[in-house]
Amino acid sequence: MTNAKPRPYTFLLTDRFTLLPFAGAIEAMRLANRAVGHRLYDWRLIGPDGDVATCSNGVRIALDGGLEDLPGPSRSDAVVIVCGGIDVQKAASKPVLNWLRKQERSGAMIGAVCTGAWVLAEAGMLDGRRATIHWENHDGFAEAFPQVDLYRSVFVNDGNRITAAGGTSSIDLMLHLIAQDHGDALVAEIADQMLHTTIRSDQDDQRLSIPTRIGVRHPRLAEVIARMESNLEEPISPAQLAADAGMSTRQLERLFRRYLNRSPKRYYMETRLARARNLLMQTQMSMIEVALASGFSSPSHFSKCYRARYGSTPYRERGTGSA
Repeated sequence: MTNAKPRPYTFLLTDRFTLLPFAGAIEAMRLANRAVGHRLYDWRLIGPDGDVATCSNGVRIALDGGLEDLPGPSRSDAVVIVCGGIDVQKAASKPVLNWLRKQERSGAMIGAVCTGAWVLAEAGMLDGRRATIHWENHDGFAEAFPQVDLYRSVFVNDGNRITAAGGTSSIDLMLHLIAQDHGDALVAEIADQMLHTTIRSDQDDQRLSIPTRIGVRHPRLAEVIARMESNLEEPISPAQLAADAGMSTRQLERLFRRYLNRSPKRYYMETRLARARNLLMQTQMSMIEVALASGFSSPSHFSKCYRARYGSTPYRERGTGSA
Protein backbone atom coordinates (compact mmCIF):
# COMPACT_ATOMS: atom_id res chain seq x y z
CA MET A 1 0.00 0.00 0.00
CA THR A 2 1.33 3.46 -0.89
CA ASN A 3 0.10 6.61 0.82
CA ALA A 4 1.20 10.22 0.34
CA LYS A 5 0.58 10.80 4.02
CA PRO A 6 1.81 8.67 6.94
CA ARG A 7 -0.59 5.99 8.08
CA PRO A 8 -2.11 7.18 11.39
CA TYR A 9 -2.12 5.00 14.52
CA THR A 10 -3.84 5.89 17.79
CA PHE A 11 -2.80 4.05 20.94
CA LEU A 12 -5.30 4.02 23.80
CA LEU A 13 -3.26 3.43 26.97
CA THR A 14 -5.36 1.93 29.76
CA ASP A 15 -4.41 2.32 33.41
CA ARG A 16 -1.50 0.00 34.36
CA PHE A 17 -0.94 -1.06 30.76
CA THR A 18 2.05 -3.27 29.98
CA LEU A 19 4.99 -1.28 28.62
CA LEU A 20 6.76 -3.92 26.51
CA PRO A 21 4.07 -4.60 23.86
CA PHE A 22 3.35 -0.89 23.50
CA ALA A 23 7.04 -0.03 23.12
CA GLY A 24 7.57 -2.87 20.65
CA ALA A 25 4.80 -1.61 18.39
CA ILE A 26 6.02 1.99 18.48
CA GLU A 27 9.63 1.00 17.83
CA ALA A 28 8.72 -1.05 14.77
CA MET A 29 7.04 1.99 13.23
CA ARG A 30 9.87 4.34 14.23
CA LEU A 31 12.41 2.07 12.57
CA ALA A 32 10.24 1.83 9.45
CA ASN A 33 10.28 5.62 9.19
CA ARG A 34 14.02 5.71 9.80
CA ALA A 35 14.77 3.02 7.23
CA VAL A 36 13.05 4.84 4.36
CA GLY A 37 14.05 8.35 5.41
CA HIS A 38 10.53 9.75 5.70
CA ARG A 39 7.41 9.14 7.75
CA LEU A 40 5.45 6.07 6.76
CA TYR A 41 3.64 6.09 10.10
CA ASP A 42 2.41 8.64 12.62
CA TRP A 43 1.04 7.88 16.06
CA ARG A 44 -0.67 9.60 18.91
CA LEU A 45 -1.21 8.50 22.49
CA ILE A 46 -4.45 8.97 24.37
CA GLY A 47 -5.94 7.82 27.65
CA PRO A 48 -9.04 8.32 29.76
CA ASP A 49 -7.23 10.87 31.95
CA GLY A 50 -5.81 12.77 29.00
CA ASP A 51 -2.58 13.78 30.74
CA VAL A 52 -0.39 10.88 31.82
CA ALA A 53 -0.75 7.09 31.61
CA THR A 54 0.97 4.88 34.17
CA CYS A 55 2.38 1.50 33.15
CA SER A 56 2.15 -1.61 35.30
CA ASN A 57 5.84 -1.11 36.16
CA GLY A 58 5.25 2.46 37.36
CA VAL A 59 6.68 4.28 34.33
CA ARG A 60 4.61 7.31 33.37
CA ILE A 61 3.94 8.19 29.73
CA ALA A 62 2.83 11.67 28.62
CA LEU A 63 -0.33 11.58 26.50
CA ASP A 64 -1.35 13.69 23.54
CA GLY A 65 -4.86 14.01 24.92
CA GLY A 66 -7.93 12.38 26.34
CA LEU A 67 -10.90 10.69 24.75
CA GLU A 68 -12.78 13.94 24.36
CA ASP A 69 -9.76 15.89 23.09
CA LEU A 70 -9.02 13.84 20.00
CA PRO A 71 -11.81 13.05 17.56
CA GLY A 72 -11.92 9.80 15.69
CA PRO A 73 -9.61 9.37 12.71
CA SER A 74 -11.10 10.37 9.37
CA ARG A 75 -8.88 8.27 7.11
CA SER A 76 -9.90 4.81 5.98
CA ASP A 77 -6.43 3.40 6.76
CA ALA A 78 -6.41 4.63 10.36
CA VAL A 79 -5.65 2.12 13.13
CA VAL A 80 -6.68 2.24 16.79
CA ILE A 81 -4.89 -0.06 19.26
CA VAL A 82 -5.90 -0.62 22.88
CA CYS A 83 -2.93 -1.34 25.16
CA GLY A 84 -4.00 -3.42 28.16
CA GLY A 85 -2.30 -4.70 31.26
CA ILE A 86 -3.25 -5.38 34.86
CA ASP A 87 -6.91 -5.25 35.99
CA VAL A 88 -8.00 -4.61 32.42
CA GLN A 89 -11.64 -5.25 33.33
CA LYS A 90 -11.65 -1.87 35.11
CA ALA A 91 -10.40 -0.20 31.94
CA ALA A 92 -13.55 -1.15 30.03
CA SER A 93 -15.43 1.93 31.25
CA LYS A 94 -18.45 3.36 29.48
CA PRO A 95 -16.51 6.37 28.07
CA VAL A 96 -13.79 4.07 26.70
CA LEU A 97 -16.30 1.66 25.13
CA ASN A 98 -18.28 4.51 23.60
CA TRP A 99 -15.11 6.09 22.18
CA LEU A 100 -14.05 2.77 20.64
CA ARG A 101 -17.44 2.29 19.04
CA LYS A 102 -17.12 5.76 17.55
CA GLN A 103 -13.77 4.79 16.01
CA GLU A 104 -15.34 1.62 14.64
CA ARG A 105 -18.12 3.62 12.99
CA SER A 106 -15.49 5.88 11.40
CA GLY A 107 -14.06 2.83 9.61
CA ALA A 108 -10.80 2.51 11.53
CA MET A 109 -9.07 -0.83 11.97
CA ILE A 110 -9.45 -1.74 15.66
CA GLY A 111 -6.84 -3.72 17.56
CA ALA A 112 -5.39 -4.57 20.93
CA VAL A 113 -2.15 -5.76 22.49
CA CYS A 114 -1.68 -7.78 25.68
CA THR A 115 -4.97 -7.80 27.61
CA GLY A 116 -6.49 -4.99 25.54
CA ALA A 117 -8.56 -7.65 23.74
CA TRP A 118 -10.70 -7.78 26.88
CA VAL A 119 -11.79 -4.17 26.29
CA LEU A 120 -12.65 -4.90 22.66
CA ALA A 121 -14.68 -7.93 23.74
CA GLU A 122 -16.59 -5.84 26.28
CA ALA A 123 -17.43 -3.43 23.47
CA GLY A 124 -18.80 -6.34 21.43
CA MET A 125 -16.15 -5.81 18.75
CA LEU A 126 -14.86 -9.38 18.82
CA ASP A 127 -18.18 -11.22 18.65
CA GLY A 128 -17.81 -13.97 16.06
CA ARG A 129 -14.27 -12.82 15.32
CA ARG A 130 -10.89 -14.50 15.72
CA ALA A 131 -8.67 -13.05 18.44
CA THR A 132 -5.90 -13.78 20.91
CA ILE A 133 -4.89 -12.63 24.39
CA HIS A 134 -1.95 -13.33 26.70
CA TRP A 135 -1.88 -17.03 27.65
CA GLU A 136 -2.24 -16.19 31.35
CA ASN A 137 -5.59 -14.53 30.59
CA HIS A 138 -6.77 -17.07 28.03
CA ASP A 139 -8.94 -19.22 30.33
CA GLY A 140 -10.65 -16.28 32.00
CA PHE A 141 -11.32 -14.60 28.67
CA ALA A 142 -12.73 -17.80 27.17
CA GLU A 143 -15.15 -18.17 30.09
CA ALA A 144 -16.21 -14.51 29.95
CA PHE A 145 -16.57 -14.22 26.17
CA PRO A 146 -17.57 -17.57 24.64
CA GLN A 147 -18.74 -15.76 21.50
CA VAL A 148 -15.13 -14.92 20.58
CA ASP A 149 -13.14 -17.42 18.51
CA LEU A 150 -10.07 -17.40 20.75
CA TYR A 151 -6.65 -18.58 19.60
CA ARG A 152 -3.37 -19.17 21.43
CA SER A 153 -1.22 -17.74 18.64
CA VAL A 154 1.12 -14.78 19.11
CA PHE A 155 -1.17 -12.54 17.06
CA VAL A 156 -4.35 -12.73 14.99
CA ASN A 157 -5.28 -10.60 11.99
CA ASP A 158 -8.99 -10.97 11.32
CA GLY A 159 -9.63 -8.32 8.69
CA ASN A 160 -10.24 -5.04 10.48
CA ARG A 161 -9.62 -6.62 13.92
CA ILE A 162 -6.05 -7.24 15.05
CA THR A 163 -4.90 -8.62 18.40
CA ALA A 164 -1.47 -9.48 19.80
CA ALA A 165 -0.94 -11.57 22.92
CA GLY A 166 1.54 -9.30 24.71
CA GLY A 167 5.26 -9.24 25.33
CA THR A 168 7.20 -9.16 22.07
CA SER A 169 4.22 -10.41 20.04
CA SER A 170 3.35 -6.80 19.20
CA ILE A 171 6.60 -6.63 17.22
CA ASP A 172 5.52 -9.61 15.14
CA LEU A 173 2.08 -8.09 14.58
CA MET A 174 3.53 -4.74 13.51
CA LEU A 175 6.04 -6.41 11.18
CA HIS A 176 3.14 -8.32 9.66
CA LEU A 177 1.19 -5.08 9.08
CA ILE A 178 4.25 -3.22 7.76
CA ALA A 179 4.90 -6.07 5.33
CA GLN A 180 1.36 -5.73 4.05
CA ASP A 181 1.89 -1.98 3.60
CA HIS A 182 5.45 -1.86 2.26
CA GLY A 183 6.85 -5.33 1.64
CA ASP A 184 9.09 -7.95 3.21
CA ALA A 185 12.42 -6.26 2.45
CA LEU A 186 11.62 -3.34 4.74
CA VAL A 187 10.43 -5.71 7.46
CA ALA A 188 13.68 -7.68 7.29
CA GLU A 189 15.64 -4.45 7.80
CA ILE A 190 13.48 -3.44 10.78
CA ALA A 191 13.76 -6.87 12.40
CA ASP A 192 17.54 -6.79 11.96
CA GLN A 193 17.71 -3.43 13.71
CA MET A 194 15.60 -4.75 16.58
CA LEU A 195 17.72 -7.92 16.90
CA HIS A 196 14.43 -9.74 16.36
CA THR A 197 16.04 -12.79 14.81
CA THR A 198 12.89 -14.86 14.33
CA ILE A 199 9.80 -13.19 12.87
CA ARG A 200 6.78 -15.16 14.04
CA SER A 201 3.58 -15.59 12.09
CA ASP A 202 -0.04 -15.88 13.19
CA GLN A 203 0.49 -19.65 13.19
CA ASP A 204 3.08 -19.56 15.98
CA ASP A 205 2.06 -20.46 19.52
CA GLN A 206 2.61 -18.00 22.38
CA ARG A 207 4.20 -20.37 24.83
CA LEU A 208 7.45 -22.25 24.79
CA SER A 209 7.20 -25.91 23.87
CA ILE A 210 6.55 -28.26 26.77
CA PRO A 211 10.09 -29.73 26.69
CA THR A 212 11.56 -26.22 26.83
CA ARG A 213 9.23 -25.15 29.65
CA ILE A 214 9.97 -28.13 31.86
CA GLY A 215 13.63 -28.33 30.87
CA VAL A 216 13.33 -31.96 29.81
CA ARG A 217 13.38 -33.41 26.31
CA HIS A 218 11.48 -36.65 26.71
CA PRO A 219 8.81 -37.26 24.04
CA ARG A 220 6.47 -39.44 26.13
CA LEU A 221 6.69 -37.14 29.15
CA ALA A 222 5.82 -34.16 26.94
CA GLU A 223 2.95 -36.15 25.43
CA VAL A 224 1.47 -36.92 28.85
CA ILE A 225 1.80 -33.31 30.04
CA ALA A 226 0.12 -32.06 26.86
CA ARG A 227 -2.82 -34.38 27.55
CA MET A 228 -3.01 -33.10 31.13
CA GLU A 229 -3.06 -29.47 29.98
CA SER A 230 -5.80 -30.25 27.48
CA ASN A 231 -7.97 -32.00 30.07
CA LEU A 232 -8.10 -29.79 33.17
CA GLU A 233 -11.89 -29.65 33.53
CA GLU A 234 -12.23 -33.42 33.37
CA PRO A 235 -8.94 -34.90 34.63
CA ILE A 236 -7.74 -38.20 33.22
CA SER A 237 -6.61 -40.88 35.67
CA PRO A 238 -2.88 -41.67 35.87
CA ALA A 239 -3.66 -45.23 34.80
CA GLN A 240 -5.39 -44.00 31.65
CA LEU A 241 -2.64 -41.49 30.91
CA ALA A 242 -0.07 -44.25 31.22
CA ALA A 243 -2.04 -46.65 29.02
CA ASP A 244 -2.55 -44.02 26.33
CA ALA A 245 1.19 -43.30 26.35
CA GLY A 246 2.00 -47.00 26.00
CA MET A 247 3.47 -47.57 29.45
CA SER A 248 2.50 -48.92 32.85
CA THR A 249 1.36 -46.74 35.72
CA ARG A 250 4.60 -47.58 37.54
CA GLN A 251 6.66 -46.47 34.55
CA LEU A 252 4.74 -43.21 34.43
CA GLU A 253 5.38 -42.64 38.14
CA ARG A 254 9.11 -43.24 37.65
CA LEU A 255 9.21 -40.91 34.67
CA PHE A 256 7.68 -38.02 36.61
CA ARG A 257 9.78 -38.69 39.72
CA ARG A 258 12.98 -38.81 37.72
CA TYR A 259 12.51 -35.68 35.66
CA LEU A 260 10.09 -33.51 37.66
CA ASN A 261 10.60 -34.75 41.23
CA ARG A 262 6.89 -35.20 41.78
CA SER A 263 4.19 -37.72 41.04
CA PRO A 264 1.94 -37.42 37.97
CA LYS A 265 -0.99 -36.83 40.33
CA ARG A 266 0.75 -33.94 42.05
CA TYR A 267 1.89 -32.37 38.77
CA TYR A 268 -1.64 -32.59 37.40
CA MET A 269 -3.04 -31.06 40.59
CA GLU A 270 -0.60 -28.14 40.43
CA THR A 271 -1.53 -27.48 36.80
CA ARG A 272 -5.25 -27.48 37.61
CA LEU A 273 -4.75 -25.17 40.58
CA ALA A 274 -2.77 -22.74 38.44
CA ARG A 275 -5.74 -22.55 36.09
CA ALA A 276 -8.09 -22.03 39.05
CA ARG A 277 -5.92 -19.17 40.32
CA ASN A 278 -6.06 -17.43 36.94
CA LEU A 279 -9.84 -17.77 36.84
CA LEU A 280 -10.16 -16.41 40.38
CA MET A 281 -8.08 -13.36 39.62
CA GLN A 282 -9.44 -12.59 36.16
CA THR A 283 -13.15 -13.44 36.20
CA GLN A 284 -16.25 -13.03 38.31
CA MET A 285 -17.01 -16.75 38.19
CA SER A 286 -18.36 -18.19 41.43
CA MET A 287 -16.17 -20.46 43.53
CA ILE A 288 -18.11 -23.54 42.47
CA GLU A 289 -17.76 -22.54 38.80
CA VAL A 290 -14.00 -22.08 39.21
CA ALA A 291 -13.76 -25.41 41.02
CA LEU A 292 -15.67 -27.26 38.30
CA ALA A 293 -13.70 -25.57 35.51
CA SER A 294 -10.50 -26.79 37.17
CA GLY A 295 -11.62 -30.39 37.65
CA PHE A 296 -12.85 -30.27 41.28
CA SER A 297 -16.31 -31.63 41.98
CA SER A 298 -16.30 -30.47 45.61
CA PRO A 299 -15.77 -26.81 46.65
CA SER A 300 -14.41 -27.93 50.01
CA HIS A 301 -11.83 -30.20 48.38
CA PHE A 302 -10.91 -27.39 45.99
CA SER A 303 -10.43 -24.96 48.87
CA LYS A 304 -8.32 -27.44 50.82
CA CYS A 305 -6.04 -28.17 47.86
CA TYR A 306 -5.78 -24.50 46.98
CA ARG A 307 -4.72 -23.53 50.47
CA ALA A 308 -2.13 -26.31 50.58
CA ARG A 309 -0.66 -25.04 47.32
CA TYR A 310 -0.83 -21.25 47.77
CA GLY A 311 -1.12 -20.75 51.51
CA SER A 312 -4.43 -18.93 51.22
CA THR A 313 -8.05 -19.86 50.57
CA PRO A 314 -9.64 -19.07 47.20
CA TYR A 315 -11.93 -16.56 48.93
CA ARG A 316 -9.04 -14.62 50.43
CA GLU A 317 -7.04 -14.81 47.21
CA ARG A 318 -9.81 -13.18 45.22
CA GLY A 319 -10.18 -10.51 47.89
CA THR A 320 -6.55 -9.42 47.50
CA GLY A 321 -7.05 -8.48 43.83
CA SER A 322 -4.47 -8.71 41.08
CA ALA A 323 -0.85 -7.79 41.65
